[in-house]
Amino acid sequence: MGHLSVLATFAVAATSLVACVSASMNAKPSGRDLRAAAARGDAGEVKQLLDAGTPIDEVDERGRSALLEAVEGGHLEAATVLMDRGASVNVQAANLDTPWLQAGALGRTDILRRMVDAGPDLTIRNRYGGNAMIPACERGHVDTVRFLLTTGIDVDHVNNLGWTCLLEAVILSDGGPAHQQIVTLLLDAGASPDLADKDGVTALAHARQKGQREVAAILEAHGAHG
Repeated sequence: MGHLSVLATFAVAATSLVACVSASMNAKPSGRDLRAAAARGDAGEVKQLLDAGTPIDEVDERGRSALLEAVEGGHLEAATVLMDRGASVNVQAANLDTPWLQAGALGRTDILRRMVDAGPDLTIRNRYGGNAMIPACERGHVDTVRFLLTTGIDVDHVNNLGWTCLLEAVILSDGGPAHQQIVTLLLDAGASPDLADKDGVTALAHARQKGQREVAAILEAHGAHG
């Protein structure tokens, strides 16, 4: 091969390398990077990636968005950055979680407060056919329940199991102080004390069967029958 041919070959290779580097530099960061930063709670990197043009609601193979990752990690600052930039609180993953539903289930009250301005769709249901309130009641997230009651959420919604949030607060709990507070909050907010499960068993009947004397007394004081 002559000198000119060698030089030409090197020139082509160098041009290709420059083109590849330039394309790489000009390419937008991926949603994977954004989801990873959100999962770590790195609000600064979330900002940088969004400034670079990263798609804000891009999801992974499981339908999970960056905001859902921030919610699950309990990262208020990262979640706030995403919502301030327009991230949807209603993107539904393959398992039907949304950032809003998951924030309720995990008791992320501070994030929920911030989410109200982002337009949560209160009609979207989780994989059990429930709203954000039902798992919050089951898991004893008192502050979360107290906040959700201010949002217009349906306190008497019945999920696929045939349970309301009041029924779950009794059936799936030990009737301790947190769930006593939740039962009181629900009843004071107008939850029907006599909505029964699929077998016709009311919250009061369940409380009595489980030996939850304090919960039963609260229900009775609010006119429950069982």
